[in-house]
Amino acid sequence: MAHYLSFVVFCTVLAFAPGPDSFLTLRSTVVGGRVVGLWTMLGISIAGAAQGLLAASGLGAVIEHARPVFEAIRWAGACYLLYLGVLALLAARRGIDSSWEAAPAGTASRWRAVRQGFLCNITNPKVLAFNLAVLPQFVGEHASLPTLCAYALTLTGVGAVALLCIILAAMAARRVIESRRVRRGIEAATGVVFVGFAAALVADS
Repeated sequence: MAHYLSFVVFCTVLAFAPGPDSFLTLRSTVVGGRVVGLWTMLGISIAGAAQGLLAASGLGAVIEHARPVFEAIRWAGACYLLYLGVLALLAARRGIDSSWEAAPAGTASRWRAVRQGFLCNITNPKVLAFNLAVLPQFVGEHASLPTLCAYALTLTGVGAVALLCIILAAMAARRVIESRRVRRGIEAATGVVFVGFAAALVADS
């Protein structure tokens, strides 16, 4: 239990560190409102759980050591982050409609949010590598598969709570964020950050 609680604390600190998932959730909430932000969080959580379970089952280690596969994931992740960055920068340049959540998010926009969240996480090889590196340190070398899965899903759950906090914070600051200038600034900053993440992923060997 002590090891598990230490793991939860560790996950909490990690989850609130800025990363592609948190910036994408913030952008989705600013652009589409609470509902779109929640669907983005769902997509990220599904991908995070999948990567955690892959690592727990041992398949993640196989993927990581299959260098061509791991490199393909890394380059796909860099390209997708670059795509998201360019998308945000273009939105900042042309401006955003100031009516936030004027109409409820439709089915298409919800599934687009899920897809963006899922792809942002699943194409990030650092998530898989982190699971492979950290889980054994907390559960030991001879932990059972259910124990490994429980720890992996805990990481996903804590991450989802952190993303929910981002969504709630954005909603609390709704009056400020509704300013056209502020929203364009958030889009521009998010775009620059995503491009930076993409460059870092390319440079990381």
